[in-house]
Parts: sequence; C-alpha cells; structure tokens
Amino acid sequence: MRRIRRRVQVWSKRNLPPGARLVLGLLLMAGGVFGFLPVVGFWMFPLGIAVAALDIVPILRWFRWRRGGRERDRDSDR
Repeated sequence: MRRIRRRVQVWSKRNLPPGARLVLGLLLMAGGVFGFLPVVGFWMFPLGIAVAALDIVPILRWFRWRRGGRERDRDSDR
C-alpha cells in the first residue's frame, strides 16, 4: 500500500496543479466514506489524505511561520 500511495503522490505532484490536487484529495476522501459500495472503497480515504497533504502542508507551514514572526515582534516590543 505504501508503494501505491507514493506512486500516486509522485504522479499527482507532477501532473496536477496545486488546486486540483486538493480537490482530488477531497474527492477521494469523500469516496472513502462510502466504502461499503462496490466500486469505491475504504482505500480511497488514506489515499485522499496523502494527495491533499501535498497542498495542505505548505499552507500550514506558512501560517506557522507568520504566527511565529508576529510573536517575535511582540516580544521585541517589551
């Protein structure tokens, strides 16, 4: 399963723009919720998380960086 997840991550990073990766990840997670149906399965949920994480992690890092910069600025004013 790790090999498949990694292959999908590499493929999506090369072939899909950032916004489309996030949408694809969310669609895979939504399909994973309906895992009891024959075509979709529970395997889609972790794969959706892996694909969406390609776009979400840089956003979270940016927010942490911005928040950290503001805290440093407030500390230097004292």
